[in-house]
Amino acid sequence: MHVEAFPTSPDDIEDAVAVFMHHRRRLFGIAYRMLGSTVEAEDVVQEVWLRWQKTDRSVVLSPGAFLSSATTRLAINVAQSARLRRETYIGPWLPEPVDTSADPAIGAEHAETVELALLLVLEKLTPVERAAYVLREAFDYAYTEIADMLEVSLVNVRKIVSRARRHLLDERRESVDAAEHRRLLSAFVSAARTGDVASLEALLAPDVVSLSDGNGMRGCARVPVLGRARVARLATYRQLWRDAVPELVDANGATGVLVRRDGRTVAFLTAAASQHGVHQVLWVFAPSKIAAFLDSRSRVTAGPGLMQGGGSRSAVCRG
Repeated sequence: MHVEAFPTSPDDIEDAVAVFMHHRRRLFGIAYRMLGSTVEAEDVVQEVWLRWQKTDRSVVLSPGAFLSSATTRLAINVAQSARLRRETYIGPWLPEPVDTSADPAIGAEHAETVELALLLVLEKLTPVERAAYVLREAFDYAYTEIADMLEVSLVNVRKIVSRARRHLLDERRESVDAAEHRRLLSAFVSAARTGDVASLEALLAPDVVSLSDGNGMRGCARVPVLGRARVARLATYRQLWRDAVPELVDANGATGVLVRRDGRTVAFLTAAASQHGVHQVLWVFAPSKIAAFLDSRSRVTAGPGLMQGGGSRSAVCRG
């Protein structure tokens, strides 16, 4: 979409920055929930900022609606191309975790909609279904507002949201509360570090599945690992925990674990659990995704531009 540039004064630019920064975290929250990638979400937010600069803002009745609409449409386009790119991804693809302690606004509105396990389920929706669901369930936009953003009829929006809800209900389980989730994950890490397979199996649901995102890294399981015995055996892999220091972190509105060795982060771990125990173990080993999580800690002070990120390379991959 071509946006005509309009001449602006320094005061106009200052006002544009102020308005954009007021809405920026919400824009990132929409894009991140749509894409499951902090890097791609930041790219979308940056593009929206560029368009906002070039827009004749004097005719914009609602800056919030304009920016949210632009973010949603751009995220849909990125999601459509991302689906094609992920077909060549080696092994399970997991969303990039985001540090919600550094930027709590990402998880402030309906925090369950940013949980890593739910973002993974959202990947099964079409980009338009995902957009409608995110806008309605995570940010409480009215159906009429969503219809305008997606440029579809009000009747269709209601059908799309209803269809997405039904699909997610079929996929999701009732989760334990935050305190119990933290307890289970801490117990999981403690048993894994000491090689206590029996204690690990006691924490796991019978149909537990372990997913490892390494994009072809050596030693990473390239298919889902199923069942208590196999998941527990892989979790106790000695080379992963040798000289490792685990750190509990707030990731995607829940507890996660960074596994560090020699000052480097080599893995990220979290889990999904119900009253029957841990039913999903999620490992992230891909260096770019670990770097994105570490970079997300600086988002609270980020301006309209993109964050500048470093990174670390994982030395061990197993899970």
